[in-house]
Amino acid sequence: MNCLNSIEASYRAELRDLFDAHFGPFEEQLERRLLETKAELGIKIEQLRVELHSTKADVLKWSLGLWVPVALAVIGLYFKR
Repeated sequence: MNCLNSIEASYRAELRDLFDAHFGPFEEQLERRLLETKAELGIKIEQLRVELHSTKADVLKWSLGLWVPVALAVIGLYFKR
């Protein structure tokens, strides 16, 4: 029984070595690409935040630019009576 266990252990070790030899570089490359993708995604998210902030400011300017004259016109019509 010990003989079979030692043979199984040696086969497992060989299989692990083969797996590491063939898939080790692939895993490293996959991890590197994942890190690159995360970095690119972070940059794009930051760009979207800046763009959203800019758009928000533009909407606020337009809103004030349109509603202030309307409010002044309504107040002017109220006091014209």
